Amino acid sequence: MEADGFVRRRRMTAETTGNDPGVAGASAGAEVRWLGGRFWGVSETIVGSLSPRIGGEMELQTVDFNRSAQDAQTEDSEPDYEGLPQGASTSTHMWAGAVAGIMEHCLMFPFDCVKTRMQSLQPAPAARYRNVMDALCRIIATEGVWRPMRGLNATAVGAGPAHALYFASYEKLKKTLSDAIHPGANSHLANATAGCVATLLHDAIMNPAEVVKQRMQMYNSPYGGVMDCVRAVWYKEGSGAFYRSYTTQLTMNVPFQALHFMTYEYLQELLNPHRQYNPLSHMISGALAGAIAAAATTPLDVCKTLLNTQESLTLHSLSPSQGPGQGQGQGAHRQISGLAHAFRTVYRLGGLPGFFKGVQARIIYQIPSIAISWSVYEFFKYGLTKHQNDKRRSQ
Repeated sequence: MEADGFVRRRRMTAETTGNDPGVAGASAGAEVRWLGGRFWGVSETIVGSLSPRIGGEMELQTVDFNRSAQDAQTEDSEPDYEGLPQGASTSTHMWAGAVAGIMEHCLMFPFDCVKTRMQSLQPAPAARYRNVMDALCRIIATEGVWRPMRGLNATAVGAGPAHALYFASYEKLKKTLSDAIHPGANSHLANATAGCVATLLHDAIMNPAEVVKQRMQMYNSPYGGVMDCVRAVWYKEGSGAFYRSYTTQLTMNVPFQALHFMTYEYLQELLNPHRQYNPLSHMISGALAGAIAAAATTPLDVCKTLLNTQESLTLHSLSPSQGPGQGQGQGAHRQISGLAHAFRTVYRLGGLPGFFKGVQARIIYQIPSIAISWSVYEFFKYGLTKHQNDKRRSQ
């Protein structure tokens, strides 16, 4: 039997004759409090005592104790944190997901800024970097120590609700589809499908925040702050600008998340087959899943960055090809819209290598990012589940 610090109360009595001291009696109102640790095993001995009544009469009460050690252990043991109490699982997943999303984006934000800069197709001479660390050091040295953090508040505001829906919908769909496709076992098809559906909800909330964030991350960004960026984009390009890259974002994130979740769940089967709370396995599985998914979807991420930022130098470089009737000024105001247009632009300006600009920064960003996300999510899911279980038992 596993105690785990819970209060156990059992009333037990047994029959006796005469004054035989060897007869086992019953315990009435005995209260045992187990503190700390876990104690395995069940005692089959029934400890008894006599209960006096008013008037001096002694009466014995008998209660049969028929529960086996295995049944007691099943009832008293702490449930697996993957199987949450009914009515609490959705809120638990949402809270854990929100905290994980905010921490993931905040901790890795400087590297996200570097990734955005290195994906620029036509960077200014002062914004051409050799590698990730060179970019980060030069940004801090030339633009200030807080420059890599510009746009963080917009990301944090979007990441909370986006990741809450993301993890909650994934967990719910994963369980539902796994039970339908392969009852009692893990299903890669269910994991991939649940991840794709969760991405639709996540990106619907996160896409406007991504637009603002990436515009503030670019070199020589003209915006003074988040609200200034939001107002400028709204008045100059309309509300549709916040979702201009949505289809591209989905085109990138659907295969990304399918690979991500399939790899993560597969590695969990290898490293953590009993699906217990194991921080090291969550971290390793998340890191490897993030690296594989990030490398495979970098070309789509380059196109997404181009659609979000609408780099002025890139737009200027496209102007000579607009035809004899269009001048430089008109070309400068041309906007890149749609995934197909973004693909053509990337290929025209960078060739095939252009689709892998910033791949190093993207992988370096995603490895710790996904590891942090899963580690924090599983930690808070475990903690909140344990709290819900304790509360349920106390009631």
